[in-house]
Amino acid sequence: MDLCDINQIKALLARHGFRFSKSMGQNFLIENWVPRDIARASGAGPGKGVLEIGPGIGPLTTELSLLADKVVSVELDRSLLPILAETLAGRDNAEIVSGDILKTDIPALVREKFSGLDPIACANLPYNITTPAITALVEAGCFSAITVMIQREVARRICAAPGTPDYGAFSVYCQYHTHAELLFDVPPECFVPAPKVTSSVVRLTPRPAPAEVDDPDRFFQVVKAAFSQRRKTLLNALSSAFGDKIPKEELLRIILSCGFSTDVRGERLGIPEFARLSKVLPLK
Repeated sequence: MDLCDINQIKALLARHGFRFSKSMGQNFLIENWVPRDIARASGAGPGKGVLEIGPGIGPLTTELSLLADKVVSVELDRSLLPILAETLAGRDNAEIVSGDILKTDIPALVREKFSGLDPIACANLPYNITTPAITALVEAGCFSAITVMIQREVARRICAAPGTPDYGAFSVYCQYHTHAELLFDVPPECFVPAPKVTSSVVRLTPRPAPAEVDDPDRFFQVVKAAFSQRRKTLLNALSSAFGDKIPKEELLRIILSCGFSTDVRGERLGIPEFARLSKVLPLK
């Protein structure tokens, strides 16, 4: 069965009485090159175990199973389970786990399913869980690579450089924990139903925490404060967040001592600059 052929997809879904759920952000692929190229970009191969999220009817699952030793896909929509049982029949190295990835103990699942394998994550993520799902995969701390298809807007935020319009707190978070690469775009017409936005595939390769950051909790407290009100200067943003603990005059002195101008905004600071600032702010 061609899992990206629109006519075969319609017949398959009709046979099982399936209806798309907007609340689950379901959009199925109808172009073969997309799951093929995602699977290849993910690094799936011999010795790899792949955790997939939201397999849909299984086109990416199938491509991953052709490359990796084992694929485990977590699917929230129970109505898709009998469909996947049909489409993945004969794929002995592909397993479907019914559940919510946001409520799953990911490290425990990886230990259980991928013993002796190098775990990676790969998914066509539902738009409505993009940020929490990526956060969960990163914080699981057990993948050598995370490759996901998401909204282009979010992909650009993840990979954005300081001083660009897309740069924000989530950019800092992802770049703190990983090396982020924007790989390729996928237009809306590659899906059914077609979403209103273009998608992009990004690969996140976990890396050691930046050496210049000595207190991650303090670091991210400062990052969150700096981006909490983007239109404000760094001074005013920090004053809004920490003004009850640190007088504004002291905040100004600290900003100047770090080599920043009085009117600099948080969006101009990269990880080294945030690290320098977080070290000298008297936070508890």
